[in-house]
Amino acid sequence: MFELPALLIIDMQRGMSDPAVGARNNTYAEANIARLLGAWRHAQGPVVHVRHISRSPDSPFWPGQCGVEFQPALAPWEGEHVVEKNVPDAFIHSGLERWLRVRDIQRLVVVGVSTSNSVEASVRSAGNLGFDVTVVHDATFTFAKRDYAGVERSADEVHAMSLANLNGEYARIRSTEEMLDEALEE
Repeated sequence: MFELPALLIIDMQRGMSDPAVGARNNTYAEANIARLLGAWRHAQGPVVHVRHISRSPDSPFWPGQCGVEFQPALAPWEGEHVVEKNVPDAFIHSGLERWLRVRDIQRLVVVGVSTSNSVEASVRSAGNLGFDVTVVHDATFTFAKRDYAGVERSADEVHAMSLANLNGEYARIRSTEEMLDEALEE
């Protein structure tokens, strides 16, 4: 019997939908994540929700703030695993690797935010740990950012560079449609 990879949903919290976080790309990412989550739930595949808990009291992700809560449409169901982290990488000090290894889960499909931070950091670790990783490019998003040379880069540019950093060495990059076709086909 074919086993679905684990769907790893990174930092889909209320604070990420606050306009104060800045200009972003892939405004349809949440809808694509919801489609993937629905398919995983229907197939009873493993789902892991990652939540960022900030170490900074002035952060919207500080415990007790509404920004730390999961977005309602993507909130975990009973029985779905929740990982809390306080650094960008979901594998650092979280028990995520152990949870996956105990269940003999070797393949991951990663979605969420932000492509250039928590997604990229987590995917690099997953790849380095030997997991077979797929990043769904239209179910992830990031924000505009000034590069090291001082040039303002659009969210699309930052997103594309992060995906380029990951492609091949750490993960393969797919669309929501490709991932749904692959997951449901097998």
